[in-house]
Amino acid sequence: MSLDPQPLAPALEAAAAAGRTVVRLDLSGVRGKAELMRRCGDALRLPEWVGGNWDALADALRDLSWVPGAGAGAGAGAGPGAGGWLLAVSQWRGYAGARPGEWETFVEVLEEAVGFWREPGPEPGPELVVVLADTDTDIGPGPVAGAPPRTPRLKRRRG
Repeated sequence: MSLDPQPLAPALEAAAAAGRTVVRLDLSGVRGKAELMRRCGDALRLPEWVGGNWDALADALRDLSWVPGAGAGAGAGAGPGAGGWLLAVSQWRGYAGARPGEWETFVEVLEEAVGFWREPGPEPGPELVVVLADTDTDIGPGPVAGAPPRTPRLKRRRG
């Protein structure tokens, strides 16, 4: 038993118990977009066509047909993600501080993906929840990307 607060662990355990696919994205040491994209690719097991650009990442998060077992319904069956997804992003403050413009774009990509999966459609899709957690401090989970955006804005991303 640990007396150190671990606010992320209970959320991950509860999500897994509820049938969600839990993905941890550790951004420790990330100082640029190329490394961020590599970490996203590794953590999410993204297909090779998701190169190092924002639009490809956004497309992959809205079309989960590339997930093994998900099929065209992207979660309609019993495959991975059928119970929804929890993406826990930890150790993000260093990257956000080093590259605030890139961080803002990354958060927009996540917010758009969360919003996409909340939209009603012909087939129910998996819910995507993103939690920002800084496990270096005991502040607990950060804002959820699915929360109402600070200011709704969509813009064309570059690169």
